[in-house]
Amino acid sequence: MKLTLYIWRQKSRTSGGQMVAYPLDGISPDMSFLEMLDVLNEQLVKKGEEPVAFDHDCREGICGSCSMMINGLAHGPERGTTTCQLHMRSFADGDAIYIEPWRAKAFPVIKDLVCDRSAFDRVIQAGGFVSVNTGGAPDGNALPVPKVDAERAMDAAECIGCGACVAACPNASAMLFLSAKVGHLGAMPQGQPERQTRVRAMVMQHDREGFGHCTNISECEAACPKEISVEFIAQLNRDFIGSTVNATVK
Repeated sequence: MKLTLYIWRQKSRTSGGQMVAYPLDGISPDMSFLEMLDVLNEQLVKKGEEPVAFDHDCREGICGSCSMMINGLAHGPERGTTTCQLHMRSFADGDAIYIEPWRAKAFPVIKDLVCDRSAFDRVIQAGGFVSVNTGGAPDGNALPVPKVDAERAMDAAECIGCGACVAACPNASAMLFLSAKVGHLGAMPQGQPERQTRVRAMVMQHDREGFGHCTNISECEAACPKEISVEFIAQLNRDFIGSTVNATVK
């Protein structure tokens, strides 16, 4: 395959950036998108040019590091797929491919396609945990959990924190990420004692980080590589309103 890549190049947080065109030849349709970028970087290094900086780690769709906009879509054109799982057979010979970092104020660009997503870490630190010291891990059957609750918790826990929901949302809202992290703990008995304080603390941190508000466009669900449902946002809103009312009454 012959391709023309238009890649966002930016040296640092404070410097300006621009799209740079790179012609590329000899790309196998069976390559992953990241392998294609590896080939480009090898060629750039041989020419004595600066390689393109991009995040990656597991390359198995687990870590969520491979965050980039591809032709205006978070993680590219394939639904339910991370960038590292996207293969070049999803494109045609001769295509022009535009590659950019996440578009969100809360995710400032560090270099090229690498964003600072530590805002997600701070949201988790605000309440995405169970703080009670319960000692060693209990036996798996010691605390019975209804199957429906367990499956709902697992659906929410699939979130890998990649940030695609933020990048796809016109408001740069992180509500799908936030609702998944609140939802998987809220569905389990271990998360009940702190359920109300957790949701308030995490929503407030979300807003402090500069993420936008949800206006029910549902682009986040469409872009999510794990296809997490916006139903978790509805549950988050119910929990937040309920916790706010209870806190006011007390």
